[in-house]
Amino acid sequence: MTKEELKIYRLVPDAARGDPNWDLAAPAGEVVVRARSVADARIVAAEAELDFLDIPAKPADGVSTRFASAFRDERLYRVAEEHESPYPREGPRAVLTAPERRDPLSRAKAPRKGIK
Repeated sequence: MTKEELKIYRLVPDAARGDPNWDLAAPAGEVVVRARSVADARIVAAEAELDFLDIPAKPADGVSTRFASAFRDERLYRVAEEHESPYPREGPRAVLTAPERRDPLSRAKAPRKGIK
């Protein structure tokens, strides 16, 4: 089995603060991920956002909201590959840095999953 070569990507809020697309989710700040491609970086970055499965208020048992992540919206976030990064390319697909996750319903800080 060969080792997969991953890349380091930075996702940066790109839309203006007043952009109506932010009605879906408030800007979460910059996120750095290790991923396979730009599209994969958006999927990995969705882990930095709270999912309804992470908090007590669930839309229904077992229903995830990751598909609706603001990081997947090209109008809200731009993705740039970091050629000079302090993070190694070797390792699993993962969120490497992200702002504090907050529960939008209770405004309390939520636990970070998988962020080193």
